[in-house]
Amino acid sequence: MYEAAFAQPDGASTVARVAETLAGVGYDGVVVRSRADTRPDFDAERVREEHGIDVVEGVTVDAEDPTGASGAVANLRSEATVLCVHGGNETMNRYVAEEEKVDVLSRPGSEVNQVVVKAAKRNAVRVEFDFGPVLRESGGRRVQALRGLRKLREIVDHYDAPYVVSATPRNHLAVRAPRELVAVGEQAGFSEEWIRAGLREWGVLAARNRERMSADFIAPGVRRGRYEEDA
Repeated sequence: MYEAAFAQPDGASTVARVAETLAGVGYDGVVVRSRADTRPDFDAERVREEHGIDVVEGVTVDAEDPTGASGAVANLRSEATVLCVHGGNETMNRYVAEEEKVDVLSRPGSEVNQVVVKAAKRNAVRVEFDFGPVLRESGGRRVQALRGLRKLREIVDHYDAPYVVSATPRNHLAVRAPRELVAVGEQAGFSEEWIRAGLREWGVLAARNRERMSADFIAPGVRRGRYEEDA
């Protein structure tokens, strides 16, 4: 299972500190999510060797409108192993869901309808379920966050659209173990397997995109290589 976390300078902890904490509570990998202009400088291989956890470079695009987002997506697709784009309103949600270069629709907000979810499924864009507000807020805000997640799950499950789960920690102290996310999710009506599947999906994305970014990749199922005909 993987978590998608912020690190310095977008977060308060270094990549190594976040990775160490995640490894200690049972994660197999971390997607380091950052804005395009504030990507942290880290050696992913060194962190993996020191802490025994896969480290994936992720980039998040936060634009006001599709015009602003489209240029960033085009420029960053070849650089980011996992590319996320913030939604938040009907226009942005629909743009992200219809853009096959994007991996994750993050912060979709409440304006998610069948058109958005069906497009996300068609283009293999994962819809993000962020449990961070549920874990960190209290009172009415926590109730509102739970209500939003339940509503989003209903439509995502109905159309069998792909999704990811995260707690979006911004420092190592905000990291929550998979079992903690499961416990919170179960209180809101999410099954254990549903939560764990969403955590695993980050790793699925990373593996798929690493293959596509390799020099040998031509198309899904087609790779460069030397082949011999049967005698």
